[in-house]
Amino acid sequence: MTFGHPLLLLTLLLVPAVVVAYLWNERRRARYAVRYTNVAVLTQVIGVARPWRRWLTAALFLFAVAALCVAVSRPKVETTVVDENATLVLALDVSGSMHAVDVKPTRLTAAQRALHVFLEKVPSRVKVGLVLFAGEAEVATPPTRDHDLVSRAVDDASFFNGFGGTAIGDALSLAVRVGVASAGINGTSSSALSNGRQLASYSAAPPTKGSLVSVLFLSDGHQNRGLIAPLDGAAQARDAGIPVYTVALGTTGNTHLADGYGPFGGFGPPGGFTGANSLAPDPKTLGAIAHVTQGEFFRARTSKALQDAYTTLGSKLGQTTGREEVTGLFAFAAAALLVLAAIFATLWSPRLP
Repeated sequence: MTFGHPLLLLTLLLVPAVVVAYLWNERRRARYAVRYTNVAVLTQVIGVARPWRRWLTAALFLFAVAALCVAVSRPKVETTVVDENATLVLALDVSGSMHAVDVKPTRLTAAQRALHVFLEKVPSRVKVGLVLFAGEAEVATPPTRDHDLVSRAVDDASFFNGFGGTAIGDALSLAVRVGVASAGINGTSSSALSNGRQLASYSAAPPTKGSLVSVLFLSDGHQNRGLIAPLDGAAQARDAGIPVYTVALGTTGNTHLADGYGPFGGFGPPGGFTGANSLAPDPKTLGAIAHVTQGEFFRARTSKALQDAYTTLGSKLGQTTGREEVTGLFAFAAAALLVLAAIFATLWSPRLP
């Protein structure tokens, strides 16, 4: 906790001052005696001695004074707030292997459902963009606060034709450039994202201090296409100050494609991939990308694990640490304590018969 006017905390010295005054007054009262000729009347006035009542009332009053002293010093607490400049870029693998059925109902369908959960969790003021990739990478939607638009693009991902293969490095590099452009670095605007090839010539620069750009990258395979190596793409993200959160989707290569899908995502006989690792994810590479960029790596072997990962990320990405003033909370507490002390003092004060 921090304070806007820390010197005003010296007013807390009022608390021990009140304690000293109270004890002095109690001793002063004990020095004087009052003579009653009628002992029966005296017994009714005093009643049954309950000293704890007097102490409780005094304690409530002291806590109220302390709360007021803290309130005038303008206390602030650390809290999580939505960053108005935040941009999240989703990179989704839509290669043919995403139609494998080891993650029910298929890897792609499970990923689409998890992304919908993510979009529900992300604060509405955060801009979200979508990059789809297979053998090539393209911008499906530039970063926007219209999350419904991104959600529809996620549903349309099944029809993306990125040719065969998985270009992890190219997709990561494009996602970084999308994030940098959305942050307005060097005057680049989001309108430039409408043409993916135009972006390819853009040189990424570190985002401004006030911006927050993150990439959420999902893939289920090894890189076998593209011009940029995965760790080279990670280096671009690191140099731009962009953390990459990676998800390796799938169990092992011991699975097959859904009926009706061939080796490159088109229609054809199932099981078109061959080789022990043709349908296996690459957690080692994705883990290294997250490590290099100071992001986080998730291994998702089931639909539930995937949704849990996206739920966690949706709740924390796009937010930053800020400070919120809680003066009103302390003032309210002080008022409530004073009212309570007054009620107890009224109920428990002795009365003449």
